[in-house]
Amino acid sequence: MLQRQQTQTGFHMRITKLFILVILASCLATSCAVNPVTGKNELSIISESQELAIGAQQYGPSQQSQGGIYSVDSALTDYVNEVGQRLAAVSDRQLPYEFIVLNDSVPNAWALPGGKIAINRGLLMQLDSEAELAAVLGHEIVHAAAKHGANAMQRGMVLQGLLSATALSTADSEYANYIVGGAQLGAQLISTKYGRNAELEADYYGMQYMARAGYDPAAAINLQETFVQLSEGRQSNWLDGLFASHPPSINRVNANKQTAAEIGVQGEVNARRYMSKTAYLADKQPAYDAFDEAAALAKKNDLRLANLNLSKAIELEPEEARFYGLKGDILLTQQKYREADQAFSTALTKDDGYYEYYLGRGLAKSKQGMMQAAREDLIRSNELLPTAVAANALGEISLNLGDRSTAKSYFESAMSAGGPVGRKAGNAFLKIDVTDNPIKYLTVKPQLSDDRELLARLSNTSSARMSEVSLEFLATLNGQSVRRVVTVRSLASRASGNVSSGWKIRETDQLENLNIKVLSAAANFQ
Repeated sequence: MLQRQQTQTGFHMRITKLFILVILASCLATSCAVNPVTGKNELSIISESQELAIGAQQYGPSQQSQGGIYSVDSALTDYVNEVGQRLAAVSDRQLPYEFIVLNDSVPNAWALPGGKIAINRGLLMQLDSEAELAAVLGHEIVHAAAKHGANAMQRGMVLQGLLSATALSTADSEYANYIVGGAQLGAQLISTKYGRNAELEADYYGMQYMARAGYDPAAAINLQETFVQLSEGRQSNWLDGLFASHPPSINRVNANKQTAAEIGVQGEVNARRYMSKTAYLADKQPAYDAFDEAAALAKKNDLRLANLNLSKAIELEPEEARFYGLKGDILLTQQKYREADQAFSTALTKDDGYYEYYLGRGLAKSKQGMMQAAREDLIRSNELLPTAVAANALGEISLNLGDRSTAKSYFESAMSAGGPVGRKAGNAFLKIDVTDNPIKYLTVKPQLSDDRELLARLSNTSSARMSEVSLEFLATLNGQSVRRVVTVRSLASRASGNVSSGWKIRETDQLENLNIKVLSAAANFQ
């Protein structure tokens, strides 16, 4: 579509310019560096300061896109951070490492450049010991320390994906959501599938860190063996999580066995301590199972059974904000906006740092006509994680308030996502922009008919039907200034047609200074 071709987010342009500059710089002077983990010489385009900046900027949005921080049992994150810092202290590269637990049942873990690392509560429930946790975290530390994510960016693996918005929901509904703007970078980084060599390096050096920190490196063997068994069973949640970016294999199991034999030392396993530290989460696992079932049923539009499972989840764990967030989502779908508002408000009393609750409440308030309150919630949602749904809703509110310029900016951001929301925003943007800049979408070319009638060949290059197109003909005819305005009632998308000026030009006439201009038009998608 023309308007999509003409529109790029400021982030896309900035990141493209950045990489053009750094690639040019690398051509002018080869920038080789020794990898601090592997000791190999390699091209290093992205500096450490850039790595740190990328990690710091993307850590928050990446957490938001993966369920937010697990906060009901904050001691669990403290424990994971303790194990992570113990490993980081003996790593080959000192970075400002951070470790958090995400509130997501999908078994996954990831690392951003600069040492920003996360593990999902869903993966914690699959581990049997602190040593296995150390194996996971050590592996992710190596990805950060050995610049695997930064190297993927250098090869263009991540940037190639930035042209497609990252889906947060596969539900085909009014509220299906997509990440937009700069936060797409983090979403692409945490889903990047590392190559075989990077995975083997992360296993090998991660086991070295385990041994240095006093953990039994053999736990990495047990962990990979478990992962291989689960991958053979092809559990869907594993395929969506860890296996998508960190595929297990028998080769990795065998490599880990060889590494353990090479290290030749045993260390702590701490299975009992691990079970103690994860006891609260394990006790509440039936609540999360019910929640996951409710979410799956809601996507299938089986709202009665979804609500039954959700009630069970809330009964078992009344302090979990995500349960009330899902309740609000279901109520939004049912167009019960006041009740949805209340559910999201309850979620925010339990966790005021997750974008989805502000987004849902903002949508519910806008449906109730509470525009200022809706705007505040939607802006806060976008601050935490910029999404197409929030941007589109903010565009609609701005348009209702008469702020066309701000509305266009929001619609332009949302339309980059594609999908139903992106198309809706694109149509809204086009309607405003056609009114503001009709000549961007309508072209005119003078023609003379066989009977010498002056015509304008009018072409609609947009995806919308144009209506009430006003054309102005200006000229000097036989020394006299003449002007005529003609209105075209309708012109289909991608169509062309001749518009008569009503003037017949004789061979003896002198026609000079001819100018045909589109004065106004309106876009129509019906």
